[in-house]
Amino acid sequence: MSTPEPPRPELAGLRTRIDQLDAALIAIVAERLAVCREVAAVKQGSDTPVIQPARVRDVVTSRRQQAIEAGVDADFAEQLFRVLLTETHRIEVAGHRPDPAPDKLAAAGERSGLDTVASRVDHIVIAVHDLRAATDSLVQRFGFHEVSLADPRPGIAALAAGGVTFVFVGPEASASVAAYLADHGAGVQHVSIEVLNAGYARACLDSSGAPLLTEVAVDADGHEQFFAADDPAAGVQLGFISRIGHRVGVGTENVLTMFDAMVRR
Repeated sequence: MSTPEPPRPELAGLRTRIDQLDAALIAIVAERLAVCREVAAVKQGSDTPVIQPARVRDVVTSRRQQAIEAGVDADFAEQLFRVLLTETHRIEVAGHRPDPAPDKLAAAGERSGLDTVASRVDHIVIAVHDLRAATDSLVQRFGFHEVSLADPRPGIAALAAGGVTFVFVGPEASASVAAYLADHGAGVQHVSIEVLNAGYARACLDSSGAPLLTEVAVDADGHEQFFAADDPAAGVQLGFISRIGHRVGVGTENVLTMFDAMVRR
């Protein structure tokens, strides 16, 4: 096996700066969480509710604006702060528990290729017989709102609440969707996992013998995506997505690719 070449000096210097900035970021997060613990103590002494919806909305809105002014993508910044707000709330509630916090190992052993590059659930695709009824229900009963698709087309709608996105697909979207619904019925069609690099993720899964349905497809908006077949043992069907273009909504072309692949099997 060949020995990898050492990084160029200028690249090594930049990586050192990134490491230093990451350490500073962790320190700032730790300081913020420490202040949040102080806030929790004040709330407890004044019987103030743990969750303050108006404050959450203000944080999300103001941080989005700050991100725009700093040249950072606002949706990305919102994701960061939603994760941070969730951890803040957990700490406030967990602080009232009498049981000690469990110890955590620094490392969980050697990571797989997918474990190295998978970052989060990007969206969940749901096949439905009646698109309007499904979307109306989530909007009116659960408070979701419709969000833009990268390439809108009839029969597909994306709904979001905070950092959670569902993509509903009805039979009018394509003949493959109609055939899928006839064979499988309504329900979750696949879960899409965001990865750092789709090509690398696919190669790792292919080498491990995972059942793959498609090669990596790239649409005009920079959605780099491939799909795996449903695993009968786990009962789950997965898609993998990496964005190599501007941050835009879910690409419907790639969503329909999964339905086409399922029908052709």
